[in-house]
Amino acid sequence: MARKIVYLLNPIAGRGGRSSIKELIRQRTTEAGIPFEILMTNREGDYAFLERKISAENITDVVIAGGDGTISQLAACLRHTGVQFGLIPCGSGNGLAFAAGISKDPTKALDIIFNGEAGYIDSFRINNQFSCMLSGVGFDAKVAHEFARTPGRGLWTYVKVAAKNFFRTKPYPFVLTINDETIEAQAFFISIANSNQFGNQFTIAPKADLQDGKIDIVVVKEMSKFQLVLSVLHQLRFGDIQEDIFSRKGILYFQTHKLQIQNPSMAPLHIDGDPADTTHLLEIEIIPSAFRLIRPSAT
Repeated sequence: MARKIVYLLNPIAGRGGRSSIKELIRQRTTEAGIPFEILMTNREGDYAFLERKISAENITDVVIAGGDGTISQLAACLRHTGVQFGLIPCGSGNGLAFAAGISKDPTKALDIIFNGEAGYIDSFRINNQFSCMLSGVGFDAKVAHEFARTPGRGLWTYVKVAAKNFFRTKPYPFVLTINDETIEAQAFFISIANSNQFGNQFTIAPKADLQDGKIDIVVVKEMSKFQLVLSVLHQLRFGDIQEDIFSRKGILYFQTHKLQIQNPSMAPLHIDGDPADTTHLLEIEIIPSAFRLIRPSAT
């Protein structure tokens, strides 16, 4: 079947460069001889029109120029249509793209779209909300909520927001239930990961794999701020984790197919980097082979 691409550009992702990316897409896709159309994403996340378009016009590929939140939103809406998804990373973190081996350089990302291979990757649900990369509750979610309200985008803005909140943050109480085992923890945050990183090559879940049918859970427990920095940087970014379940220097790490998190203090929640409404109870479950993502060819 001949390919036909719809590109979706998030006009506020990352920092600038929308017009140059748009022109690059036009030039490269025309040279590749593939029919295409360029559209903009919408704040409301309503893509019912695109579902109809995919069916009526035999669209084969939906390529997103945006960040993790935009990718997650579109995959949730359109994965049942059978299209394959491509990425041109334009967000502040681009965690899914880095985990999938997709270059942040738009020219190289387009090369992957034209010459790569589409394969299924997993996702998961949090209280029936779709997540394709990494979600969390606690400190990182508080940062996500404030970042969304802050003028300006990009890594530096995120770092400033995170630094300000770091010195104010306090641990939250959580109760985790996994396979009938209950774990109580005072924790700064809990990461629920399908991808191995927050973004910008900062690894948070070293064993995470996009296709292993498991969710990786990282619980960063109460400790001093100095210990927090050392533990996260050394044990997670640089550590070699062998055990299936371990607790080391205040960090609990395990893999599972589903779990429940009780959140009595209503710690904030983010879904793939975007702020989300929190609840007292989070039910989390893997979605194996959720959608097809175009990744670099193995050869």
